[in-house]
Amino acid sequence: MSIGMLNMYISFAGILFLILAIGLILLSRHKLKGLFSYIVAFFAYVFMILGGLIIFYIVFSGPTA
Repeated sequence: MSIGMLNMYISFAGILFLILAIGLILLSRHKLKGLFSYIVAFFAYVFMILGGLIIFYIVFSGPTA
């Protein structure tokens, strides 16, 4: 597997993390109540940070040969 293809799959994981974060944040704000809402929101923000770091890495790693 080439480096370009590996970067593509890593970026897909980052995009998936960001989409999952959006869904979990919406779920925790509109459907859940109490402590469970805070737990789901915590995981959502963890996914958002991880997804952002992955996308940041992919964008600033530059083009592959």
